[in-house]
Amino acid sequence: MKLQPDRSSVPTLTGHGPGWVAVDGARIAHSVIVLSHGEPVAWAGPRFEDLGPLHFEQLAALDVEVLIFGSGGRIRFPRPAWLAPLAARRIGLETMDTAAACRTYNILAQEGRRVAAALLVEPPQP
Repeated sequence: MKLQPDRSSVPTLTGHGPGWVAVDGARIAHSVIVLSHGEPVAWAGPRFEDLGPLHFEQLAALDVEVLIFGSGGRIRFPRPAWLAPLAARRIGLETMDTAAACRTYNILAQEGRRVAAALLVEPPQP
């Protein structure tokens, strides 16, 4: 699906599909962290089943007020214990599938919020 935002001064998710997302028109075929105030960063965690506490500690180190977690093709929630580093830094977390996370990130980033989207980009299913 192609997304058409208004002109933006922040990194914008401009599309997504099976096995990819696009940031400002550049396709990315791996899990990624998109920041409203910086460059996209590769995120080690290609499948939900591969995630663990260290992945969320990495996210807690980001300078954001809200984190959008895109859990792949369907909504899946991280274990509560993994979220302790986020709670300690008072970072809000919203979990949704990756497509919804792309849309939500764009809205919050356009509002000027310090937001990040941690997106699981899963390989397409055969």
